[in-house]
Amino acid sequence: MGPGRVPLLPRPRAGPACVKEFFSYGVPSAVMICLEWWSFELLILLSGLLPDSMLETSVLSICMTITGLHFFVPYGISAAASTRVSNELGAGNPEAARLAVIVATVIGLIEPIMVAIVLFSCRHVFGYIFSNDEEVVNYIAQMIPLLCISVFMDSLQAVLSGVARGIGWQHIGAYVNLGAYYLVGIPVAALLCFVANLKGKGLWTGIVSGTTVQALVLAVVTASTNWHKQASNARQRMLEESIAANNGAA
Repeated sequence: MGPGRVPLLPRPRAGPACVKEFFSYGVPSAVMICLEWWSFELLILLSGLLPDSMLETSVLSICMTITGLHFFVPYGISAAASTRVSNELGAGNPEAARLAVIVATVIGLIEPIMVAIVLFSCRHVFGYIFSNDEEVVNYIAQMIPLLCISVFMDSLQAVLSGVARGIGWQHIGAYVNLGAYYLVGIPVAALLCFVANLKGKGLWTGIVSGTTVQALVLAVVTASTNWHKQASNARQRMLEESIAANNGAA
């Protein structure tokens, strides 16, 4: 066993510890994802209040489809980062966990840049994938610059959310998600749409502002993380869960 490494603990048995872990980590993770998805759905509902609601709703639905399909890529990176970070912290390797975060973040930045370049280059014809209506196609071409920003920021926040889950900060991620979308994103979207009269562009700009706030807050939290302390905390949690499982099985 090399220096700085800690022995692996026996795998906890099913019991009260597993139930506690589910409500402590599993539920906040699900809530974190649902809060973001519901905010995008709310955009579609708000677009129905606009004068040309059919056009606005159609375009926003297409934009949501594009970003939703793309999200599977950063979500995969996020899941990998979460697993690797949690494993390295549990094994007592804080530097390896930090390196995993750096690698995942770099990948999470390069990939959306490539996607944004393709989207922007094809912006005048991309809409034909979804509709033959010239008005819809032209509107999507106007929305794609915002989509490029959305793809980039959404990818970054997805990766950093995975890092937060790996550390065991699901509750922090849920709070950041709630504040970013419901205290910033949706109010800004409503103001830009109905007050500044930017309509669908205003709605999407607002949600992009929420995603940006979420990504920036998570970036600050990640950058200020004490990895050695988190490795120690992970070790302590494993000990507590192992003791609880053994007591429950006794």
